Amino acid sequence: MSQTAYPPISEHLDDVEAAREEGRRKMDWAFQHMPILTHLREEFRESEPFAGQTIGMAMHVEAKTANLVETLADGGAEVAITGCNPLSTHDDVSAALDAHENITSYAVRGVDDEEYYAAIESVIAHEPSITVDDGMDMVAAIHDEHPDLIDSILGGCEETTTGVHRLRAMDADGALKYPVFAVNDTPMKRLFDNVHGTGESSLASIAMTTNLSWAGKDVVVAGYGYCGKGVAKKAAGQNANVIVTEVEPRRALEAHMEGYDVMPMGEAAAVGDVFLTTTGNRDVIVEEHFEAMQDGVLLANAGHFDIEIDLDALSDLAVSSYEARDGVEAYEMADGRRLNVLAEGRLVNLAAPIALGHPVEVMDQSFGVQAACVRELVEGEAYDAGVHDVPDALDEEIAEIKLEAEGVEFDSLTAEQREYMGSWEHGT
Repeated sequence: MSQTAYPPISEHLDDVEAAREEGRRKMDWAFQHMPILTHLREEFRESEPFAGQTIGMAMHVEAKTANLVETLADGGAEVAITGCNPLSTHDDVSAALDAHENITSYAVRGVDDEEYYAAIESVIAHEPSITVDDGMDMVAAIHDEHPDLIDSILGGCEETTTGVHRLRAMDADGALKYPVFAVNDTPMKRLFDNVHGTGESSLASIAMTTNLSWAGKDVVVAGYGYCGKGVAKKAAGQNANVIVTEVEPRRALEAHMEGYDVMPMGEAAAVGDVFLTTTGNRDVIVEEHFEAMQDGVLLANAGHFDIEIDLDALSDLAVSSYEARDGVEAYEMADGRRLNVLAEGRLVNLAAPIALGHPVEVMDQSFGVQAACVRELVEGEAYDAGVHDVPDALDEEIAEIKLEAEGVEFDSLTAEQREYMGSWEHGT
């Protein structure tokens, strides 16, 4: 491989030691509240299951992710990591990671597109045997630019909905050449990270960025998947009036049966005070919607990439734009209306200046599944190329670790119950 295309974080900071100290402080606080990773780190330190493995990662580099990275490194792996979003990296945490003897971090906040992909190339230059992605950009880069590495890769893990969608499309086209676990699709991820994590962190980030209340607001939630359900539920819990827009009829019906107003975005645009996209798709809010919106609306994205709100069209419509608050860009229309975009249309719960991402306890569960999946790639059976569901036993293992840490006991099936549930011959 050629020399790395982008230097590690330490070469971007004026005071590396101060940054490392602050990053370590953030990581230590989070780790106090991560019993699953604590359990797995102890196990991995003892057995070193990843000795001889190189793990390439593209993730949101903040305190909780950093504890996953260190857990893998303490298990014997060499880890190279960069960001999966130009605005979600905490430079101090990245610097703290880079101080670990088994970790090289290329994640830097505020990079442009060229630097973003150059940093991914630097990670790939370590020739990973396992990949861990949030959005699939690393898998795509390996297949497009470095197909010679594919035969030496055991497999990968994908964290988020958008990445799994992309991987399934790639798999359907026969283009995915190594196995990847769809971590996003496990119950321990979807039921907690997507619902509670996205709901709580998105609303908290918007409230803290704007200093505005949710009570009485008309909040338009675009998409009623697991993330949209969480946002709608949490917004309703803070006394907002929730409107859901959907393209899938069963989800639209589900939102209706849950008591939310359901309407097309073309209608919702005229009544909403806050718009939050959770679809993972492009062009969810476009020119015709901007033209119908009220003065002072808030526009935010809790999907993945910054393509859900058509910012190019908004910029073209606006006669001027200015920074209304830290993390809020106001676009003024010719008629005097102001439409306010949060976090440049990127993930509001990670890219807003004060954003901290999902709650620690929630990410402990998701990253516990990630760590267990990496272990499975090394110690489990050989998997064929393609997208794979996480083995249910791994997901249950993480749930059991969490329950034990919380002091919660639960029932088990008897032998007779197991036999009954596994047989087709028993009737009434």
